[in-house]
Amino acid sequence: MKRCAAVVITLLISSTVAPQRVDACTNLIITKGASADGSTFISYIADSHDLYGELYLQPGGVFPAGATRDIIEWDTGKFLGRIPQVPVTYWRVGNINERQVSVGETTFGGREELAKPEKKAVVDYGSLMYIALERARTAREAIKVMTDLATEYGYASEGESFSVADPNEAWILEMIGKGEDGLGALWVAQRIPDGTISGHANQSRIHRFPLADPANCLYAKDVISFARDKEWFKGQDAEFSFADAYAPADFGSLRACEARVWSMFRRAAPSANLAFDEAKGVPPPLPLSIKPDKKLTLADAMALMRDHFEGTPLDMTKDIGAGPFACPYRWRPMEWEVDGVKYVSERAASTQQTGFSFIAQMRSTLPDPIGGVLWFGVDDTYSTVWTPMYCGIREVPHAFAVGIADLRHFSWDSMFWVFNWVANYAYSRYSDMIVDIQQVQRELEGRFIADQPEVEKAALALYNQAPQLARDYLTKYSVAQAEMVHARWKKLGEDLLVKYMDGNVKDSQGNVTHPKYPEQWYRRIVQDHGPVIKVPPTPTPTPTPAPH
Repeated sequence: MKRCAAVVITLLISSTVAPQRVDACTNLIITKGASADGSTFISYIADSHDLYGELYLQPGGVFPAGATRDIIEWDTGKFLGRIPQVPVTYWRVGNINERQVSVGETTFGGREELAKPEKKAVVDYGSLMYIALERARTAREAIKVMTDLATEYGYASEGESFSVADPNEAWILEMIGKGEDGLGALWVAQRIPDGTISGHANQSRIHRFPLADPANCLYAKDVISFARDKEWFKGQDAEFSFADAYAPADFGSLRACEARVWSMFRRAAPSANLAFDEAKGVPPPLPLSIKPDKKLTLADAMALMRDHFEGTPLDMTKDIGAGPFACPYRWRPMEWEVDGVKYVSERAASTQQTGFSFIAQMRSTLPDPIGGVLWFGVDDTYSTVWTPMYCGIREVPHAFAVGIADLRHFSWDSMFWVFNWVANYAYSRYSDMIVDIQQVQRELEGRFIADQPEVEKAALALYNQAPQLARDYLTKYSVAQAEMVHARWKKLGEDLLVKYMDGNVKDSQGNVTHPKYPEQWYRRIVQDHGPVIKVPPTPTPTPTPAPH
């Protein structure tokens, strides 16, 4: 398994800070008081050019005294060590467990001195997430599991921001190790105020935090003293900023990372007037959370995860790099140079190298197997279909399952490969094909959302007879929806090939048409190559002299 891969914009990173994850993950948090139906939502876009998107399923278990759990590093598959197993673990599907606890993450890297974990460190960030889901009944319990393990056994990863949520609370937990000379972790966890939203995207987001408010803020006992000893902080404790001490921001982290949070905030709360600072080329300083202008629905959460900075100075559909059909993607590397001047391509939330993404929905008004839904999708969020996977299911759809394919082997059985097949074809004529794609996307997601009340009404009736009946029903439902999406997306790909073959476009009657490039694109061609391709004027015929 691979996580969000790192691509380094070296000119943008100061010598004291480890490479920022400019090619990695984006999280959105919506508290229950900020949602239209009282749900808590967190999203996670898992991005990497080396990540195959699949849906993990881990059954719960009962273990004897003295049992241990192997720790296998999520990024590399490397064995890191063993820890004691707990007597009982919970089922988890993807990044949500059967108790409606969900966890996501983004990597911020942090100071170079701390990015190299102590050699005896046992627990990496991925293991922390999934062990927490196996053991925790609430978000607070998940935070305790993660921080206790990292403190006792050593944290074996770079700096991470975690979204941790349950039906009632949502938190950001930020953690970094102590480097090669120390075992343990430096961390702070802050509850997102109810009625607000938050987000993080590969940059530490917690600055100053309350030191005497355990209901809303938890932190390592040495999180301030460690920074003071390293001379990274010299003020009063109340002035301490976790982000400034352990992951100081620079142009790269603000432009490639914080800008994604800014774009979510400016769309959810236009009244806040979060204008982009064009002079500095970065967004303005952002609060940890913001109140949206209206309460957000599941559909709103989906829309916020589909963003290319449209309507801003960073709009990826407007410059010449978008080509004639406004393709909002730029192939790597993100940093490039022309005539000795260095430039960067934008990094939006919607990106081509997404392995998988989800929006976790958690509700206190329903029993756990029904209240928790992992809306799961593969490939780019802009063209994915988030399909409901209920947290109480006991089987995952075959097309999402682990092991049916990988990045080196295409398979029509794989949802990941089918979605990539459609998206990669669409890049050739994006502004036209995305219309066809999103028509089917809206049809499918709209049906899931419209059907949700009746599906859950039926599940609740079964739950009241026996909880297992509801789990069985929701398992069959979730599997069936994924199978339907899989078949529909293959059909969509076939239809796109027929309609757009060889640069032509077939109309509704199947007649071949030859639509022109946009006028502006022709002008750019003329500016670049006009003298070569210009058709010379037709010579005026010389009159034939009249005979004498």
